[in-house]
Amino acid sequence: MKNFNKSIGSTGEDIAAEFLIKDGYKILERNFNSRNGEIDIIGWDKDILCFIEVKTRYTSDYGSPIEAISITKANKIKKVCQFYILKNYLYDINIRFDVVEVYLNYQNTSSEINVVKDAFR
Repeated sequence: MKNFNKSIGSTGEDIAAEFLIKDGYKILERNFNSRNGEIDIIGWDKDILCFIEVKTRYTSDYGSPIEAISITKANKIKKVCQFYILKNYLYDINIRFDVVEVYLNYQNTSSEINVVKDAFR
């Protein structure tokens, strides 16, 4: 089941990255890792550096994708963000935490995408 979920996640991240690029984002990193965790996508939306979590689902039977982001997960993302900013000497910049919800059909042939900007602080 874990490999299946990873496959769904990878598919969703590919769809999300393509969507964000078409929407004007400049993608800097995908699957950026630190000892505190991972951020799915890092990119610029105009002059705002965005740290983007992608959640992919087939249905909303168990809640919306964004509801799967716990306070613990949000705090891990924030720690990875801090590390990324320090590592890349990015000071005095505007940042934002976005969530991209990707809904797939069971053939992975179509999707619905919802971008939640400034999803958490």
